[in-house]
Amino acid sequence: MAKKQEIKTADRLANSDVEVQSELPRTETSRMTPFGANEDKNVVNLKADYNKVDANTDKKYERGTVHTTTRSRMPEKQLFDFAEYHSQDAEKTGYSNYSYWKSVWANFTKKKVAVVMAIVFFALLIFTFIAPLISIYDANTVRLDHVNRETRFLSPNSHFWFGTDSLGCDYWCQVWSATRTSIILSVSVSIGQIIVGVIIGLLWGYVRKLDRFFTELYSFINNIPTIIYMTLIALMIGKSTLIMAVALIALYWLGTARNIRNLVFIYRDREYNLASRCLGTGLWRILAKNIFPYLISVIVLRLALSIPGVIAYESTLSYLGLLDITTPSLGILLRDARSNFLEYPYLMIFPAAIVSLITITFYLVGNAFSDACDPRNHV
Repeated sequence: MAKKQEIKTADRLANSDVEVQSELPRTETSRMTPFGANEDKNVVNLKADYNKVDANTDKKYERGTVHTTTRSRMPEKQLFDFAEYHSQDAEKTGYSNYSYWKSVWANFTKKKVAVVMAIVFFALLIFTFIAPLISIYDANTVRLDHVNRETRFLSPNSHFWFGTDSLGCDYWCQVWSATRTSIILSVSVSIGQIIVGVIIGLLWGYVRKLDRFFTELYSFINNIPTIIYMTLIALMIGKSTLIMAVALIALYWLGTARNIRNLVFIYRDREYNLASRCLGTGLWRILAKNIFPYLISVIVLRLALSIPGVIAYESTLSYLGLLDITTPSLGILLRDARSNFLEYPYLMIFPAAIVSLITITFYLVGNAFSDACDPRNHV
């Protein structure tokens, strides 16, 4: 039977023409029927002689030589060229040293301006703790009920580096103490509202039963100006920094939750999430493992942009008198400087310059770090 099949196979192949397309020098060319309107294709027609089989199985053919024969009559050494197997090389082939956070750091450090701005911000933050140690006076011992008329409104000099205010107090210690308070307040509020907003946004976008509840809650809170809520809280509960921070977290999460909810809609019904639900994976594991990693870049960007936004909002509350003035902040200094700005501009310049520096720093660093967190930008 085997010999009959070999004879039939050889006869069938011998009666057929074999067309081979090659980049070798063409000895016989023919023009084929065009595939398109103005397309031509040149091929080489090689008629193989299947009776000529090289008996030397160790022969090496030169590059460009076409060897055609039947598989059933061709020696095995001419059919295959076995590659050597090395276990270490095989492990290296399947190994990848990719690290997400290493790639994030590598992409972030490529943007030199963002790196410089990050260094400036951390230097500014560290200096807010060092400045009181090298200051002659202490901002915490300033008496608001006592005015030193001899040192009122002194311009910056060798003794008072930032000058003095309307009470005759050293402006240097007040500015750096206010900067430390504003940075701690803004970072705390931003992190708090990001945590609340991300959790609510994930549930809002993924759990369909909660969509109507959170939509109505969002509409109810968002349709009333936030300043009205803050005024009522300040008058009914108190004006302390802690109360205002909790109030800002309770009201500032709306934008983050709305953004996260819209993004969750994109990833919620993808195949791997449907497969996870069919396999019985828990809700929080799906949210944490399947969806949350896609939102890191957006979360980082909103966190970076919310910090200067909180400082600006705190300045507005201080300007309106809704914060306790016993705790110095940049907003309180800007509020106190508005009446004497034209005569003593340094009272406005120093706190405004620090607020502007923090805003620009976080804008540049936030955008750069957000782009670095996007896996699509990784190589």
